[in-house]
Amino acid sequence: MATTLDINQKAEVLIEALPYIQRFKGSVFVVKYGGSFVEDEEMRNKVITDLVFLSAVGINVVVVHGGGKAISRAMDEAGLKAVFNKGLRVTDSATMSIVERTLNKVINLDICETLQRQGGHPLGLPGQSLLVCDKLDRDENGQPMDLGYVGRILDVKTSQLRKAIADGYMPIVSPVGRDEKGQFYNTNADTAAACVASALRARRLVFMSDVPGLLRNPKDPSTLISTLRADEVPGLKAEGVIAAGMAPKVDSALEALQNGVHRVHFIDGRLPHSLLLEIFTDKGIGTEIVHPGRAEFYKAEEKQIHAARS
Repeated sequence: MATTLDINQKAEVLIEALPYIQRFKGSVFVVKYGGSFVEDEEMRNKVITDLVFLSAVGINVVVVHGGGKAISRAMDEAGLKAVFNKGLRVTDSATMSIVERTLNKVINLDICETLQRQGGHPLGLPGQSLLVCDKLDRDENGQPMDLGYVGRILDVKTSQLRKAIADGYMPIVSPVGRDEKGQFYNTNADTAAACVASALRARRLVFMSDVPGLLRNPKDPSTLISTLRADEVPGLKAEGVIAAGMAPKVDSALEALQNGVHRVHFIDGRLPHSLLLEIFTDKGIGTEIVHPGRAEFYKAEEKQIHAARS
């Protein structure tokens, strides 16, 4: 039997969430769904529950998913060796066929079915119907490179997304692009999520992965950076705090902020209900990045939220 203390604690959680729910109702949140937790059914179900919760309280959620491990498994089964160059999968014609099939017909479908079982209203949208691409032929330093059918996203067709949202659905988008000639391309899911968030002028972009957020010391979780201004990023790169796999995610976050996204969050999908804890609590549990030019606006917004709670 629940004690009075337990009941009061549960009530406090709901009260803390209320002003955030009121403020975010009707907003668009883009969630990048990926990381090792996707392979764990129990963790995956908790993330799906969070997505359904966000939708149930009036937040318009758009999910962009990855699928790297599933693609590598499918390639192994087909006798193909996965090759990576600077963190990107080299994608020949045979690999592209597996990428498209795995992302659109396995992972996307699985997410939709899991959402439906938990009372959500998903709509699977293959990325090639939304993401306009051309061939990615240069690295981040402008040097020529050839990764095969790896795409650079040029544009996002938002009409399907906006219609799905207006009709009460949660769009589930795969990171497959297509060029003007109809050729499919493998795109980076983090970049795809940032492009979708930018095109929709999303209020929040959330990267869910298998790290707690940005850590000053990768081996020490207590060094988590809770809030970071975009203009502080170059210094952290120079220090080596932002490096390796986190650098492209942060670069995508900065681009989204430049394009009107209010805030970008990095959270650990392995932590139960991390999405709800980050969005609906005062302290959050991950790292948020904000545009320095809008810092004062967001401080005023936070004061309004705290005032609503008091």
